[in-house]
Amino acid sequence: MSLWIQNTEAIELRPNATEDDLQVVIRAVYKQVLGNAHLLESDRLSGAESLLRNGDITVRGFVRLVAQSDLYQSQFFDNSSQYRFIELNCKHLLGRAPKDQVEISRHVLIYNEEGYAADIDSYIDSDEYNESFGENIVPYPRNAVSQVGSKNVDFNRTFSLLRGYSTSDSGQNARLISDIASNLPTKIKPLAKGSGNYSNTGKRFRIAVSKPGAGRNFRQSKNSYEVGYAQLSQKIQTIHKLGGKILSITEVTN
Repeated sequence: MSLWIQNTEAIELRPNATEDDLQVVIRAVYKQVLGNAHLLESDRLSGAESLLRNGDITVRGFVRLVAQSDLYQSQFFDNSSQYRFIELNCKHLLGRAPKDQVEISRHVLIYNEEGYAADIDSYIDSDEYNESFGENIVPYPRNAVSQVGSKNVDFNRTFSLLRGYSTSDSGQNARLISDIASNLPTKIKPLAKGSGNYSNTGKRFRIAVSKPGAGRNFRQSKNSYEVGYAQLSQKIQTIHKLGGKILSITEVTN
């Protein structure tokens, strides 16, 4: 079973915590935010740890410093597609998968207009983060188990992101691009053996679209479009604006 699924209990830094308690919290933050990446002693943010130890920042502040660090950026931003980066930010900072294309587009806009730090802040300063974790609870996977009020699709999408958590999240493909873009349910599939990791930026996708006919005697017209990853989001938005319905998005393999 995935280590991420097992670690679904809240870890909180309480008043009058001992050094041992503090180290449990620090390790939990590194593991959650850095996606189980192997952490060298030289990679630890000693200054941020001291601020947390002295009470100058809360756990939320420590999470922010880790997510805005050069280490996080090099692991998950520099070598990933923007879509994958958003997936991982949702997983690491909010404990869930992205909800829909609207959420993804919002983060793309924040990054493009305000920059990297502002986009990270948008997760950590959100009402959702505050209500779920507050100031002193380490983020954890909230949809890894069924919850009252949680949709089944949320569980499936979060579970899809959990796969392979025994290794680092760095360098993995975006996993939910087709399902979220076309508002389709995510099916839980067994892991493929021997599948390689490569960036989505070099992929091409085929979008199948239906449009209503002019009258009852006309069949629905169907079109398909083939676009590169960089054009995918914009093409989806254009289709929706024109009243089209996306039937499927599939990767072009030849």
